Amino acid sequence: MQIPTVEELIPILQTAIGPVILISGVGLLLLTMTNRLGRIIDRARLLAVEYPQLSPSERERKAAQLAILWRRARLIRLAIILVAASSLFAAILIVILFLTALFRLEAAVAIGVCFILCMLALIGGLLVFIHDLNQSLTALKLEIEDTRSAENTISHR
Repeated sequence: MQIPTVEELIPILQTAIGPVILISGVGLLLLTMTNRLGRIIDRARLLAVEYPQLSPSERERKAAQLAILWRRARLIRLAIILVAASSLFAAILIVILFLTALFRLEAAVAIGVCFILCMLALIGGLLVFIHDLNQSLTALKLEIEDTRSAENTISHR
């Protein structure tokens, strides 16, 4: 086995830059998603503490909000898993690129499959993330309706 020279490795390093940048960007996306998950959990805990002191009609609305928060938490968890898998596939892609250069292997199929899996996982994670954003608007709508109904109750007294 002949070890590649630095001049032969430079094109491989240049090729590996793309997946490295992808991993960096995905890291920021994961940070955003984990922050959203934390906010969802905090909001659910707050509603759960308030729940026992509420009237039956208020409980119904808060239960609906809690159900939405539960769905959103599950969505964000799925999005995080998919985006993390995308990052994992990008890291595996980098390893494959270097192994093919070091051992002078032909691994075009493995590289292509790994890249496709990386992109599919990222696309899936982003689609789930967008779905969570829509769910958060539904939860906001319920909160606005709660505020309006509370204002109407106070003004009619």
